[in-house]
Amino acid sequence: MDKIALTAGALYVIVLLRAGGTFAVGWLAGAGARRSRLAGRISTARFQRAERAIQRWGAPVVAVSFLTVGFQTAANFLAGSMRMPLPRYLPALFVGGAAWALIYATAGLGVLEVLGRLFARQPVLGVCAVAALLLAVCGVVVYRRRRAAPSCGDTPADAS
Repeated sequence: MDKIALTAGALYVIVLLRAGGTFAVGWLAGAGARRSRLAGRISTARFQRAERAIQRWGAPVVAVSFLTVGFQTAANFLAGSMRMPLPRYLPALFVGGAAWALIYATAGLGVLEVLGRLFARQPVLGVCAVAALLLAVCGVVVYRRRRAAPSCGDTPADAS
């Protein structure tokens, strides 16, 4: 149990620094955009409505984003660039970051322990398990990239 608590604590510090840093970079990018040539585009009524909605309702999205893969960075950056107030952002960061740290500490340590036991008892089976895991990850990456990339027969909509 001490190992899980220590790992969760370390992961919690890491996620607070990483997500908080992403929020800060987003805040600075948003401030820079408001002073650039984009200022006219981001001062429209529609953009300001979206900004107010994110400022008001974005905290639950930020908290839940920690339970996803690949969305949490975007959610934190967007919260920063859309100037979500810190009293709304920080509780979402603390709750979501704690959930993330606990999930990764328990599941991550569990997987490592199982693999360690497998390698200690049957090294060949351990190597096969790691190879299968790597192949599965590579397969998912290839599948996602192929789905996201347009096929050769596709034409842009504005080419007509």
